[in-house]
Amino acid sequence: MSARPAATATASAAAESADPCCAAPLPVLGRDVTVPLVTGGEVTYAALDYAASAPALQRVWDDVAAYAPYYGSVHRGAGYLSQLSTDLFENSRVTVAEFLDCRPGDQVVFTRSTTDSLNLLAQVIPAGCEVFVFETEHHASLLPWRDARVTYLNAPRTPQQAVETLERALADRDPYGPALVCVTGASNVTGELWPVKELTAAAHAHGARIVLDAAQLAPHHPVSVRELDVDWIAFSGHKLYAPFGSGVLAGRADWLQESEPYLAGGGASKKVARRADGGVDVEWHTTAARHEAGSPNVIGVYSIASACKALTEAGFDSLVERERHLIAKVRAGLAEVPEVRVLSLFGDDAPRVGVISFVVDGWNSSHFAAALSAEYGIGVRDGLFCAHPLVRTLLGSDPQDPGECGAPEAEPGERSLNAIRVSFGAGTPDEHVDRFVRAVRELVTQGAKWQYRTESGRCVPAV
Repeated sequence: MSARPAATATASAAAESADPCCAAPLPVLGRDVTVPLVTGGEVTYAALDYAASAPALQRVWDDVAAYAPYYGSVHRGAGYLSQLSTDLFENSRVTVAEFLDCRPGDQVVFTRSTTDSLNLLAQVIPAGCEVFVFETEHHASLLPWRDARVTYLNAPRTPQQAVETLERALADRDPYGPALVCVTGASNVTGELWPVKELTAAAHAHGARIVLDAAQLAPHHPVSVRELDVDWIAFSGHKLYAPFGSGVLAGRADWLQESEPYLAGGGASKKVARRADGGVDVEWHTTAARHEAGSPNVIGVYSIASACKALTEAGFDSLVERERHLIAKVRAGLAEVPEVRVLSLFGDDAPRVGVISFVVDGWNSSHFAAALSAEYGIGVRDGLFCAHPLVRTLLGSDPQDPGECGAPEAEPGERSLNAIRVSFGAGTPDEHVDRFVRAVRELVTQGAKWQYRTESGRCVPAV
C-alpha cells in the first residue's frame, strides 16, 4: 500500500464533451444515476447544485476505496496501518499546502468545513480585534464573529466600490487596533469573482489581516496564498469534489499558536501532568495539531488531497475554459426567456464561476425548482442560499419581508422571497445544461405538467 493509491481512469469521459474546443468533463461519481419523473419514465440525473455540494470525483472515490482497507488510527499507533495512515495524513497536509501555494511557515489545519474553519479563526483572533465583513457573504463568513466587534459593510455594486468601501471603513476604525477582513473569493449566489488581491492590499495598507473564503473559488480556479497575499484561506472538501467531511484553514501561524486550542483534548496536547496542588498542567502543540484535537478524519483529509492532485493534473486552464463554455450556454439560454431575471452585483460582464441565480416572473422559485426536479430530473437549489442579506438586497426586498432559506411561505404559483440557483463545475456534461435551458424555456412558456403542493415547508408534487 503506497501513500497514494493509484486512481482509475475512465476512457469514456472524452465522449461526454459536446464541444471540441473544450476538455471533457472530469468523471464524477453518480454520473450515470437515473431518477424517476413524475410524468413517467426515468432520466439520467442532472446534478446542477455544485455550489451546495459537488459530487465526488471518480478519482477521489477510487483513491479512498483503495486506501480504506488500510485505515488505521493517526498519530497514535505503532502498527503498520497506523504508521501508513499517519504518513498519508501528513502527506495530505503537504499536498494541500502545495495546491494553495502556501508560504514557508504557513500552517494547514484540517477542520470539518469552511464554516468550521472560520469559527476556528474567530476563536483565535486577539482581544480587541475588529472584524470587517460585507453583507454579501455566506453565513459561514457572516456569523462566526460572535465575540468580536463586527462592522458589516453594505453590498458594493462594482469591484472598485468594494475596495473603496473597505478602505474607508478600515481608515475610520476607532480604536485603530487589530482588525480582520473576511471576504469571499466567488459569490455563492451570483458566482461573481471578488477583487481579492486588491482587497488584501487595502487591508494590509491599513494594518489589518484578511481571510479568504474560497469555498466557491477553489473548485473552479487556481488559488495562490502567496500571490494573493491573504493571511488565511478556508474551504470545504465537499465543494472540492471530496465530500467526506473535512475542510481546511491554511495561513499564518502566529494567531493560531498564541491562542487556546479550538478544541481541548487528545492530539492537541503535547504534555499533560498533575501539579502538586492537584490540578493539571497542559503543554499544547504549536503545530497545526494544536487545533486538531480528537481522532482525525483521515479519509476526509486524504480525499481533499486526492481532489487537489486531480484538479492540478487536469489543468485549471482547461477546466476554466470548459466552465466558461458552460456559463455562456446557460446565460445565453436564460437571456432568451424574458421572464427570467438573473441576479448580479457587478453586472453582466463581471467574471464569474459556474454559479447563477435567477427569478422567474409569475413563479414561486420553489415551485419552479420542484418542477425542474420532478418533470426533468434536474437538481438545482432554491431559497436564500445561506446568504439572506445578499439575496434580499438583490431582490430589492425590505429586510423584514417574509422569506426563509429553502422553506417558502407562499403557495406554488405565488411570488415568494427566494430565488433559484443553478451551479456546475468540472464534472458537468453539456447535456445537463442543455436540458436545464430547455426545461426553463418549456416551464415558462407551457407551464408545469403536474400539480404541486407545499409539504413541511417544501414544494412537492401532489400525488
